Amino acid sequence: MLDELILRAIERDGVDTVLNLAAGLDTRPYRLPLPSSLRWVEADFPDVIAYKQEQLTGERLVCAVEHVGIDLTDIGRRRALFGRVGAAARQVLVVTEGLLIYLTPPQVAALAADLAGPPSFRWWLMDLASPRLLKMLAKTWGRAVAAGSAPFQFAPAEGSRFFQAQGWQEAEFRSMWEESLRLKRTMRLAWLWNLVGRLYPKATREEFRRMSGIVLLRRT
Repeated sequence: MLDELILRAIERDGVDTVLNLAAGLDTRPYRLPLPSSLRWVEADFPDVIAYKQEQLTGERLVCAVEHVGIDLTDIGRRRALFGRVGAAARQVLVVTEGLLIYLTPPQVAALAADLAGPPSFRWWLMDLASPRLLKMLAKTWGRAVAAGSAPFQFAPAEGSRFFQAQGWQEAEFRSMWEESLRLKRTMRLAWLWNLVGRLYPKATREEFRRMSGIVLLRRT
């Protein structure tokens, strides 16, 4: 799903640089049919970057990739990175997959404001959870999450409207549930749950639809 949106942004919207924040072990620059002219910048903790480079030694990249070891909560270094990447690009797509849920709302707002700084930062692709999903995760994973050092924190009740104050507007939303049905990667008896869901009022159906999803934001 993210792959489709990334490829479309490059082909349709003229994105020439992808900035992948908290990239982890993502291997898209090795496996996607990306243009060789694309610049792909991955930022994560230095030890994560070092481990990933070690594990992928000898693998063939399909585009130019830059690895940046950085603590993204370091505001000064973060702004310097965004400024440097933005200055060398025409159209940047930012990707934050699996990152925002671990941040506090003020931290996310500050990140959104920093990303709105460079003029070339035009698109932002993210996964976004709702308060209902956070409550479900707390019940099922509560002890494990509470015992860890990175609890789930960000799930704005207003959804993607949270980002409007920092200059970002929702361009597209894809429901995780609907996408799982489309891609035939869902749980057993999903058709039954889908049928039962149609019995709920429209507002409730929309709330469930937006419980978890992929959001593409555009700079306003």
